[in-house]
Amino acid sequence: MPENIHVMIVEDESIVAMDLAAGLEHDGYTIAGIADNYDDAIKIFSENPVDILLMDIHLHGSKDGVDTAGALMKIKPVPLIYLTAFTDPVTIERVKHTNPAAFLTKPYNIDNVRISIDLALHHFAEEKTTTGKILSMQSVAEKKTDKDHFLQLKEYVFIKQNYRYVKFKLSEILFAEADNNYVNLQTATQKFALRLSLSDLLDRLQFSRLIRIHRSFAVNLNEINSFDDQLIRIGQHEIPIGRNYRQDFMNYFNLR
Repeated sequence: MPENIHVMIVEDESIVAMDLAAGLEHDGYTIAGIADNYDDAIKIFSENPVDILLMDIHLHGSKDGVDTAGALMKIKPVPLIYLTAFTDPVTIERVKHTNPAAFLTKPYNIDNVRISIDLALHHFAEEKTTTGKILSMQSVAEKKTDKDHFLQLKEYVFIKQNYRYVKFKLSEILFAEADNNYVNLQTATQKFALRLSLSDLLDRLQFSRLIRIHRSFAVNLNEINSFDDQLIRIGQHEIPIGRNYRQDFMNYFNLR
């Protein structure tokens, strides 16, 4: 089943945290948890699925947001966005070492947070590098393209639906179908339209079980229920086998 993106908020002002959580939930995100100090942040982060981290710098207790972010990244690296009123040079230098995807100053608006989440997921999924570069909202806009509507992170795919990403496991894909300038990804419960070609999808998607069996179709080998020389059946779907692809398909089963 497709899942919402799980966002964790670390913020010392409860009103601000709840307002941010409400805005993100309205946009379709799931709040993994809210913490206002180091210890609670460690506990929530360790015990819950978190896809992206929103971090204030001023927190309750002796350790601030930079300390907390550094500790959380050692548990599991996830995209990190700072939301803070602290913009002095010393603080900026400190946050660079935690490799944030973006740095938003308070007061912020939910549109900027949403765009920053998109960018953070993009960089984490596509580049997987730690440059330490803090990106401005201008660079966010410059980097948004049609291809940003499809991201991959390990065994998960992130698909842009309207203004937010939903995620599902690669193994949930039943098949992909070319449709003019789009390709449709079909799961058991939903169909996602991506603005790219089937060849581009297969090149970008790191999923060896999804193989091309027709100029317009690629199927997940693990989801095939039955097949003959002409058709593959996946659930209620019948998918043609192209003549030029038939032998390669049969070779997956060591058939002659």
